[in-house]
Amino acid sequence: MFRPLPYRPLLLALAALAPALGAVPARADDDGERARRALERGEIRPLDAVLAAARAAVPGDVVALDLKRDDGRWLYKLRILGTDGRRRDVKIDASSLKLLDVDDDD
Repeated sequence: MFRPLPYRPLLLALAALAPALGAVPARADDDGERARRALERGEIRPLDAVLAAARAAVPGDVVALDLKRDDGRWLYKLRILGTDGRRRDVKIDASSLKLLDVDDDD
């Protein structure tokens, strides 16, 4: 005759909880949090303003974006696929929206 193991209810409970445990939200992304705080403090401009400045300087589609802290200032680094089909890396000061550099990806 089959006798259930004494720890079987515990195993069944853990198996039932496994999907819920995987659904627990991870800690907020540190980079996202730093960017949010910098925006709230007025150290960087909103993303829509950055995208508009980048597209005005280099028309095309933004395919990558990165926010970095470099030498005490925030920089947006964007990769833009230009209307001419060329890829360009664009650096923009995150506070002033000043275009700092444009490099062609040849």
